[in-house]
This record gives sequence, structure tokens and C-alpha cells, in this order.
Amino acid sequence: MTRYSLALLPGDGIGVEVMDAALAVLDTLERRLGATYFLRRPYPGGAQCYADTGSALPAETMSALKNADVILFGAMGLPHIRYPDGTEIAPQLDIRMELELYAGVRPIRALPGLASPLSDPRAADIDFVLVREQTEGLFYARGRAVVTHDDVLDTMRISRAGTTRVADFALALGSRRQLRGKPGRVTCVDKANVFTSMAFFREVFVERAALVTEVRADCAYVDATALNLVLKPWTFDVLVTENMFGDILSDLAAALIGGMGMAPSGDIGDEHALFQPAHGSAPDIVGTGRANPTAMLLSIVMMLDWLAERDRSSPLADAAALLDGAIASALAQREIVPFEFGGTSGTREITAAVISALQTAG
Repeated sequence: MTRYSLALLPGDGIGVEVMDAALAVLDTLERRLGATYFLRRPYPGGAQCYADTGSALPAETMSALKNADVILFGAMGLPHIRYPDGTEIAPQLDIRMELELYAGVRPIRALPGLASPLSDPRAADIDFVLVREQTEGLFYARGRAVVTHDDVLDTMRISRAGTTRVADFALALGSRRQLRGKPGRVTCVDKANVFTSMAFFREVFVERAALVTEVRADCAYVDATALNLVLKPWTFDVLVTENMFGDILSDLAAALIGGMGMAPSGDIGDEHALFQPAHGSAPDIVGTGRANPTAMLLSIVMMLDWLAERDRSSPLADAAALLDGAIASALAQREIVPFEFGGTSGTREITAAVISALQTAG
């Protein structure tokens, strides 16, 4: 049996709390399977680390991330701790660039037992994935702004290589989803009617899509997509888009299924991968027990699926399915209702319910 080195980055705020929940559930999963898959080690990083040491991501942490088989991330950043230029501490962006984690994968899936903020009953069928290019776009301007007394110039970068690899990733994902009974439709989301960079992004996507004949490909403007994500989100399957557009749309999409506490994510490259809840450090609820660990637990499912696909490991695929089913079962009982849905179930209650579902799963 392969054992994987799992680098842990709890980070700041509720990142620490949901990481603790994740490890408790992972312990139970491994006991249930009778196998220890992960050799875990935590590493420092984040806003508090910056305040304490002067480094938001120590060199030894980055070195460990490069050598780990996979990375599990809590949350980093605190609004009252900032760099001298006024920007927030966000080492996760540095990790994406350093490890070439170009595909930000944000699954958006309605879970049974939880009320949707949308009144249309078809909202129960929401199941799509947003793929966000994470090494270019407008985020490329981070640390590169041209500043004068009267204005600031931030530059968007779109390259053929960067667009090709994220387009190919999204198209391959669409193909895999089609094999699982999903539509197999990939939509390029851009602003090609205004920006030359976005017209180029679309052009490259269309070129790559022409090589994958089994997948239906189309294109849409980002403003129209935002509208349709609210009006009819159940019609989407896979969306691929630029960095900033993806940042905004992924938060909007998370709202469709109840909020950031329900939204897992993966930052995936050709050699490395990091998995994390899509939410931030939420300092306003630290220590209250209100943090929803569901997004973190679903991120572990993504981690297991990624390793299973990479290594063609049926046991890991079975582990992913077992955990995913336990999360869905725990929430479907309607005895566990997170605070975002008007309930009173917090970190401890949700974690305990998932652990119980894992222990009793057939």
C-alpha cells in the first residue's frame, strides 16, 4: 500500500478549526478502511506567521510543499495584518505561482437535506464545476503595478501556453464527467467583445476544443454567465475562465448552494496539488464553534479522487466515495443544519455527524 506525505497548512482563523475537523474525519476514514494512507505534518504560514516572524511563508515550508505528495490547506489571511503596501497577506497566491497550480477547480453541487436560496425546484440539480486559470489573468499584476502620483496601471496577462493548459484541463474534465452521465459541456467564460486579451483566450479555447470531439464546447460573456448562474445554474456543466472572473464567479456560485462553507476547491497543476475550502479565515467567528467544516471535508474527497486518478488507485477512489456518501448522509438526515442555513449545527456537531455516518456506512 502506498503511503502519501500530506503537508498540512492550517493557517489563520477558522482555517485551524476546520483543519482539526478534517484530521478527525480522516482518522476515522483510515480506521474504517483499516489502512493508514497519509503521513501528516503541519507547517507554518499565514498572516499570523508573518506578524510573528516577518515571513508569511517560510522557506522551509515552501520546500516541504514541493516535496509533499499532496497539500491540505485551511485558510490564510487576517484583515488587520497587512503588507506595507496595504494588501492582505495571501501566501496561497504565492504557492499557486511557485508550484504552477494553474487550475483552480471549484465544484458546485447541491447537497440533499439543505434548503437552497433559490426557489426553483431545479436548484436541487445544481452540479457543475468552475475551472479558474490561476497563474495569469489580472492577478498577474499582483506586485507588478505601475504606480504614479495620479494613477495605477495593473496589467492582465493571457498567454497561449497558460490558456492551452487550462483549456485542456477543463475539456478533459468535461470528458470524464460525460462518462459519469453528466452533459459533457464545457463553456469558455470571457469578455471577448471588449478585451483583446479575452478574445485571444477564447480563440485558444476554441482551437483546443476542436480537438476533443466528444465534448460539447461553447462560449459566453462573463456578465451573461453571472446572470444565468442565478437564473438557471442547473444548465451548466464545466466552465473555464480567467483568474479574476473565476475568483468572482466562484463566490457567486457558492452562494447558490448555501455559502462558502459548502464550497470545496482544488488548486491543481501537472506536478502538485493543494486542496482547501473556498472560504477565508473568517476572524469574526473564530472560537465560536460556528465554522462549517463541510467545504474542508469535501476538499478531502477531492484530494482522494485526485490521488486515485493519478495513481489509478481503486482503494483511494473507494475512500473518496465512502467519505462523500457519509457527508451527504449526515446532512440528509436534517438533524444537522449549519448556521448558514438557519440552523445551530457548528464545527463539532457536523464533524461528529460525518464521523458517525462513516462508522455506520454499509
